[in-house]
Amino acid sequence: MIQNKRLFKTLIFIILTGFMVIQFSCITTPDNRSVKQVMDSKVTELYATKSEEELAALTYEKAKALFPPEELSILATRHWMFDVNVPVTVSIFRSKKQEIVPWWLVVNGFTKTPLSVKNEMTEYEVWQKAFPAGHVGLGINGFENYGLHYFVAIQPQKKDDQLTLTNFFPENQFVGVLQDGAFIYHDWDELVLTNVTEELKGAQLLTTVRGRGTESHLANAFRITEHPSSKHPDQVMLTWSSDPATTADIQWRTDTTINTGKVSYRKKGDSVVRFAEANKFRMEDRLLMNDRFINRFTAKIKRLEPGTVYEYQISPDSAWNQEYTFSTAAADDAFSFVWFGDTHYSPKFGELFNRVDSIHPDVAFYTIAGDLVSDGLYRNQWDDLFHYPENVISRRPLMCVPGNHDNRAGLGAMMYREMFSYPENAPAGVPMEQTYSFTYKNTLFLMIDPTSPIDAQTGWIEEQLKNSTATWKIAVFHFPPYNYEEPYFNIQKTWVPLFDKYHVDMVFSGHIHYYMRSKPMNGGVVTDSFKNGTVYVISIAIPSHHENITDEPYAEVRYGEGQFYQYLTVEGNKLTFTTFDSENKVADSFTIKK
Repeated sequence: MIQNKRLFKTLIFIILTGFMVIQFSCITTPDNRSVKQVMDSKVTELYATKSEEELAALTYEKAKALFPPEELSILATRHWMFDVNVPVTVSIFRSKKQEIVPWWLVVNGFTKTPLSVKNEMTEYEVWQKAFPAGHVGLGINGFENYGLHYFVAIQPQKKDDQLTLTNFFPENQFVGVLQDGAFIYHDWDELVLTNVTEELKGAQLLTTVRGRGTESHLANAFRITEHPSSKHPDQVMLTWSSDPATTADIQWRTDTTINTGKVSYRKKGDSVVRFAEANKFRMEDRLLMNDRFINRFTAKIKRLEPGTVYEYQISPDSAWNQEYTFSTAAADDAFSFVWFGDTHYSPKFGELFNRVDSIHPDVAFYTIAGDLVSDGLYRNQWDDLFHYPENVISRRPLMCVPGNHDNRAGLGAMMYREMFSYPENAPAGVPMEQTYSFTYKNTLFLMIDPTSPIDAQTGWIEEQLKNSTATWKIAVFHFPPYNYEEPYFNIQKTWVPLFDKYHVDMVFSGHIHYYMRSKPMNGGVVTDSFKNGTVYVISIAIPSHHENITDEPYAEVRYGEGQFYQYLTVEGNKLTFTTFDSENKVADSFTIKK
């Protein structure tokens, strides 16, 4: 049966391909496809002609053999492009730890030199080639997903020539100077070069992002999801993109056979039913063998009554699901919420999440302080994450911020944005829904993306704080300004003074995988009371273990091992903070009164 299915798929592909050849054989145009178009087409072809076992067994050499010469030429010349106005020497810097040298270096006439440069992660060998004035086209990093993409430097062949670089692909190319201390990856600008030789210093440096290797990833690349989509709506999730007292956003997914969706809703127990049409978009994970495309839907419900319980139904389902309810924020100033540190789509987190919901049925919403998954471009990880607490997030909104793993290897957090519907009030220079703010009753929540430019968000943070009349102010972002391992001095310099000036009560972070609650701090030093300082908390929602944690004089409570969640209650001018471990024992607690 399997062989017959594969034969049928192969015949269909051959027939379609033959039809296309007949239709276009009389047209003689150059092959101007991009690397992405070639890779998209190849993956589609592979799905039509190979089994999942064969796809999973693809090696580098087998992957390369899939491409005819004209497609290899595209992969060898259109991955990274620019124009030069004078004759130049182009240097390619590739990590010596990358086992397979990209074939196109030799084919395109590059020569390996004795030169090299270093950073703390690796040593880069240098390949060079002379180019005349005009176009320069460079190839892919390889068919594997090696984590340190090559970078490029350009020097004029004549010292007196004034070199100008134009027509970059990808666009918005940053051009730096090759020298000691130069960064080469935008997603890791702390990783800088050393040992740059005199003959290379001063060259124009083209930086990149580490994740560009995924663009041509085929060897050991194909994945499956344990939770594929179907005609039945699932991954039902509540969020807010506007006022929590009068609106609610409901999201879900189906397979691609379902192209429309809507939500029916009513006050609980009422007979009057209202409707909200959903917006749909198609989502792709090219290397997900059993669920490459899905449809995701978002319905935004407005003009709700504050302090009211609603029940809802998702079409095309025909019956009301008793679990599908939500509550709008009431007019009083009492509520509770839970926040988690890093979750990394772990089943241990899923167990914790469901247990928390059963213990604290009063919770108004949940938040995660980044690193929801381990690779933000792998949809199977998001499928796992949403599967674990599916009966929780369909009743309680989930308001999150991205971490460095969600904004993966410099390629952006597109999949994160596709998963959530959040307020679109981000500052200029930051993608919408990665940084945002919302006010729940008497509390302002600043949800900030520290993987986006820090300086671009500083003015926005001040505006949010200056214009808020909220009693309580809480900031949530992934990178903790104060920690023993990797203090974020740029955040201490730019954002912390604003937290001090406008008295942000607490800052919630993750990233370092331990628990730390600071004493109240102002100006980088410990103060005498919560009224005069901000409390910085780091937490972790998956099992963790740290040894040899160095001293932190500002720390009030620390745990190098454990799995935790934070439960907060707000009652007007009183806020109670409690941290529980995985056995629901109190690990930390304090109360602030204003």
